[in-house]
Amino acid sequence: MIRRFDLALLTLLSTRTRIVTANYMTTPKKAKITSTMAEEHWKEEAEELRVASGIDKAAESRKSTLSSVIKGYGVDDESLIAAIVALGEATANIAVLLTNYVEHTYAGSQNASGDDQLHLDIECDEAVFRAVRESKVYATVASEETPEETNVGEGTYSLGCDPLDGSSIIDANFSVGSIYGVWPGKKLLGRTGREQVASAIALYGPRTVLCIAIPSVKKVFEVTLVKNRTSWDVSRSDIHIKPSGKVFAPGNLRATNDHEKYDKLVKHWISDRYTLRYTGGMVPDVYHIFAKSKGVFSNVSSASAKAKLRLLYEIAPIGLVVECAGGSTTHEKVDQSVLDIEIESLNLQLGVCFGSTEEVKKFKEFMF
Repeated sequence: MIRRFDLALLTLLSTRTRIVTANYMTTPKKAKITSTMAEEHWKEEAEELRVASGIDKAAESRKSTLSSVIKGYGVDDESLIAAIVALGEATANIAVLLTNYVEHTYAGSQNASGDDQLHLDIECDEAVFRAVRESKVYATVASEETPEETNVGEGTYSLGCDPLDGSSIIDANFSVGSIYGVWPGKKLLGRTGREQVASAIALYGPRTVLCIAIPSVKKVFEVTLVKNRTSWDVSRSDIHIKPSGKVFAPGNLRATNDHEKYDKLVKHWISDRYTLRYTGGMVPDVYHIFAKSKGVFSNVSSASAKAKLRLLYEIAPIGLVVECAGGSTTHEKVDQSVLDIEIESLNLQLGVCFGSTEEVKKFKEFMF
């Protein structure tokens, strides 16, 4: 028997699929919808999906369980707890969007890095903004899709985030993620990653998980969204990265064509029989280090293959998790933690290395 909830979702998805089919028939390479009417239609569809999913009905249950988990780690600042819980709500809502994702349509716009934006990118961005506004503890948000310091209320925190990391691989149904960095105060420019009071990485795979770093209590832990998205349960109580581990994820391999040092490093990893774990998505590749407690992730630039990772939206938040878990980070060209690099522009892009301390040390030996 089809329940009323299932029927609502099936009807909604059927409508979306028909729109997508028509879109691809008219534009075989990239389905682009550019009219204002079409944009409003997609926003309405996203809202209908949220309502039909029933995700809002379980909000208080999710908030309560995640709050309890955070308090259990010794955090007693209610505003900080609320700030992290808001990221849990954003993640839960994005999980609904991804679970019901059947289209790969483009919005006809680009982000600050020049990447074509999917409608899904924009919907995930809106899910984050809605969650932080409802929390009433944030003042400012800047994201990869909305790359400006945007006022969201009278709160005491600022958020830098990448709502959907991996949109270029999502059509292959690979795991993707969200990245969040929380700063005290109402500004993001001129800050460093070291000033973050929390950061989190969401991974959407067979499970929806959220890895949270809280430097004030020196803890990194993972929670999983369970019981039909009504609750958060601790799934890894203490994430710690071992000093060494022969697992590597070499990003931006094009750079090896004209970066001799990077080429030698990659060949070293291969000849020394490291295990390759690379998907092309930053979140799943770095998350593998957390899951296995070891490994190294690199993304190096060259004259012909420029750096694409952004300090504010990706590098600083992930860097906080890595270092709080006992790992190391470095800029690609100088011996400096990514947490000590000033956010001079919202779109500042860098090459980096993250991972086990000995593996990052080896990176430096080859690169500097």
